[in-house]
Amino acid sequence: MATYTLISSNVLASSAASVTFSAIPATYTDLVVRASIRTDRAGNNIDLLKLVINSNTSGVYSQTVLYGTGSAAASTRISSGTEFYYDFINGAASTSNTFASYELYIPSYTVSQNKPMSSFSVQEDNLSSARINADANLFSSTAAITSLTYTSNNAANFVSGSSFYLYGISNA
Repeated sequence: MATYTLISSNVLASSAASVTFSAIPATYTDLVVRASIRTDRAGNNIDLLKLVINSNTSGVYSQTVLYGTGSAAASTRISSGTEFYYDFINGAASTSNTFASYELYIPSYTVSQNKPMSSFSVQEDNLSSARINADANLFSSTAAITSLTYTSNNAANFVSGSSFYLYGISNA
């Protein structure tokens, strides 16, 4: 049975432009990030979450994205990107005091091969345009994952109350 161990957490007491998990230990089999996120992006109820791994922005990110709003669905593909984009987190115009849910699963984060991973995010909102996102991601690097940095793609800040948790998983 898998055992989850909290490696690090960051619950924001004030706004922040970024959240970084650094010096991630190589003592687990897999990693999971769980977050509840909202930004101060003005005039919009949707923002984009951006992830850079190991400070690497050299075109090693690929994604297949499925998304929907309840009334429409679509997909997109990104190859050779300089970061991962996770759509549909809450912006300033979202329903008050609502936060998007996000989870990233990274299996075998220390092995010397490319790193496939999956993510899921849901924008929480009372509007008919609230969205859901599922991603298949590939980090094309053989380096062990030692840091994760999250920012808003729109240069917004994560607001107070946003929370980020990094877990290590050990298979027993």
